[in-house]
Amino acid sequence: MKNMTRAGFLALALTLTLSACGGGSNAGGTTPASSGPDTEKGEGVMTYAEYTAAKVDDPVVIEAYVQGKQSWWEGAASIYAQDADGGYFIYNAQCSEEDYAKLVDGQKIKVTGYKAEWSGEVEIAEGATIEIEEGNYVAPAVDVTDKLSTDELINFQNQKVAFKGLSVAPSKDPDGKEVAYLYNWDGSGSEGDDLYFNVTDGTNTYSFTVESYLTDKDSDVYKAVQGLQLGDTVDMEGFLYWYEGANPHITSVTVK
Repeated sequence: MKNMTRAGFLALALTLTLSACGGGSNAGGTTPASSGPDTEKGEGVMTYAEYTAAKVDDPVVIEAYVQGKQSWWEGAASIYAQDADGGYFIYNAQCSEEDYAKLVDGQKIKVTGYKAEWSGEVEIAEGATIEIEEGNYVAPAVDVTDKLSTDELINFQNQKVAFKGLSVAPSKDPDGKEVAYLYNWDGSGSEGDDLYFNVTDGTNTYSFTVESYLTDKDSDVYKAVQGLQLGDTVDMEGFLYWYEGANPHITSVTVK
């Protein structure tokens, strides 16, 4: 179990760079219609395989489609994106608040920066630049339930994924009481902080997170987890974040 989500370091890690994302034609705040991912890359743009093969600290240039916005603060945006072959986490890229509003789900972007790794999470490092391009694609969530206890799971890092038919398992609060969820990983928080909850497939137990920067206390998923009962069977979707192992950031919970 992780000690703190990546966003827990956000206030410390953000710089005061106020450079804007470049270009763009989608000025509205609504999700555009998805037209399918463009599998052709622009000049100088890496394929997902080339990005995967790059070493930490190597320069990288990717084109992908926004799938979720985690946060914006003082000119820096953190974003989940995908292309036809894989997922990306873009951490604290340079972006104005105005352009951040244009990054609706499905919006195509070009990102230029450096590859980084943080406790197993592979990402595009702080300070990257973003250009808004023509194109829209909202990726379907890939069911990885049967890969939870396998080495294959990491191949889906940062992608939109689904987990189905799992049961809510006990977490223990600071008093040792069994509960369905905790505020913060150790129960030390309060409403508005990250939510942690355990699920089981009947053999193994896994810790999932509702990341408050990605889906805050007013979001449907935050409220859904607050309403969970031990033993509930749930289907879930989210992004396959990594922190010393799989640490899914859940964006949807449905009680069966």
